[in-house]
Amino acid sequence: MPETPLPETPPRVSREIRLAEVPSGLPGPEHLTVAEVPLPVPGAGEVLVRNRWFQVFPSLRTLIAGGVPGTPFPPLRPGDALFGPAVGEVVTAPTGGRLRPGDLVTHFRGWREYAAVPASAPLGDSLPDPAAHLAPGATAYAALTRIARLRAGETVFVTGGAGGVGSLAGQIARQLGAARVIGSTGSPAKAGRMTAELGYDAVVLRDGGPIGAQLAEAAPGGVDVVVDNVGGEQLRAAVAAARPGARLVVVGTLATQLSAAADGTTAPVELDAFQLIARNITVRGFTGVDAETGAEWTERFGAWLRSGAVTFPHARIAGIERAPLALRELFDGRHVGTVVVET
Repeated sequence: MPETPLPETPPRVSREIRLAEVPSGLPGPEHLTVAEVPLPVPGAGEVLVRNRWFQVFPSLRTLIAGGVPGTPFPPLRPGDALFGPAVGEVVTAPTGGRLRPGDLVTHFRGWREYAAVPASAPLGDSLPDPAAHLAPGATAYAALTRIARLRAGETVFVTGGAGGVGSLAGQIARQLGAARVIGSTGSPAKAGRMTAELGYDAVVLRDGGPIGAQLAEAAPGGVDVVVDNVGGEQLRAAVAAARPGARLVVVGTLATQLSAAADGTTAPVELDAFQLIARNITVRGFTGVDAETGAEWTERFGAWLRSGAVTFPHARIAGIERAPLALRELFDGRHVGTVVVET
């Protein structure tokens, strides 16, 4: 008769990634440190988890640079541990609760090996790969379905189409019936993957000439829906190419977040207000995904993944000690899709 495996005995200490100093430009491994800390002790209503995967995301640049008032996340100061979306395996949980050791849960205390997090519902098997819960596709899905309300037959432009959000936005737009999907990126190699794997019909290259001229050639009839992850020149080009009644959803500000010359906390862009008025163009900022939309996304994402209609583009980096380098590689544009650290 096979033996029942014993529960994991957690160690006395845990490792976490801390901000060592605030850089003058883009953060790199030299600005972060791997620290050993006592194992966290769960409080009332909490469980101890061992993080299995956590997401490396570009908004950390803004938080490290001091944050932006009015946004939901606090700035990071020297000595603070980084944080972000994570999937953790429950190690200890109160008796009689809904969680048991071995269950997987999502939380926002990534960048560490162990964390005490509020008890929540276990993930179950809604997605075939638990790490796919770190995909930021809910952002793209909400932007397309709840804000832009994409209609079948429309033309979609996604800036930053090879990033975490963009690599899913093109695929989602295709599943929702878009007639033509155009993306932007800074890499010819990424452009090839976008058209071969990620649902894009055409790609605008950041250094391939004026963005507006490239977009006009890729979408001679104009664009109906824009998911903007970049801002700057690309947002201006999107407005210039927008058809009457177009809906633009501003999701990110990669143009400044990934620029060593910018501070990462502002994203100024000049738009022609006459064009917004004359063509009845809507520009809305994206602030988050509500619970109902998140649940709907997870259900549809799981079905799409299992059928092969949609993939989860990501780079999986092994070892928490490699997380600081993974952050720099994200800023350098080394990867397609979401960057995930596996601990």
